[in-house]
Amino acid sequence: MSKAVLKFIRLSPNKARLVAREVQGMNGEAALAALEFTPNKAAGIIAKVIASAIANGGFEPEEVEIISCRIDKGPVLRRFKPRARGSASKILKPTSHIMVEVAEASAKKSAPKKVEKKEEVKKTETKKVEKKKEAPKAKAKADDLTKLKGVGKAYQTKLNDEGIFTYAQVADMNEKQIATMEEKYSFRGDFKETIEDAKQFVGKES
Repeated sequence: MSKAVLKFIRLSPNKARLVAREVQGMNGEAALAALEFTPNKAAGIIAKVIASAIANGGFEPEEVEIISCRIDKGPVLRRFKPRARGSASKILKPTSHIMVEVAEASAKKSAPKKVEKKEEVKKTETKKVEKKKEAPKAKAKADDLTKLKGVGKAYQTKLNDEGIFTYAQVADMNEKQIATMEEKYSFRGDFKETIEDAKQFVGKES
């Protein structure tokens, strides 16, 4: 890792930070190429500091990555302009300190991350495909429970929430399940008639 510092440059830190944010994290060669075509005073100065940091480490521009491009506020030069009736208006001329740090780009470290992302995408896609395959099977097995006595669409959804989808499952319900359904969903009517009706549907299917 190498760095370069330029102090007391006549440049507004707020304007220079706009350029520094764009360059930070970029490849050295790409950053110098981008700054060359940026119509900004700060772009030319920051490009010189980046080139100096690369030269200080003995690297080539394409071999390095810009880790940090920091713009610190320097002292402000105060000037005055004469105005009417012997008054004067204040003129502020800011200065900046530019510090750039570069390090050798590690291509080996970036490769496994891309592979991991591709594997994660493949896993999520396979999970989605499996869910799509499972969904039609569940729909094919499910019966229309609204045909049973005392069961409407709203109560059918409640039965489905409890894992009951077919006439056979309704017919096999025991007293404990019936009691919990009546307490939980306040079923109106005699649920035993619904079970007997379900048994008739099961007999027709068999």
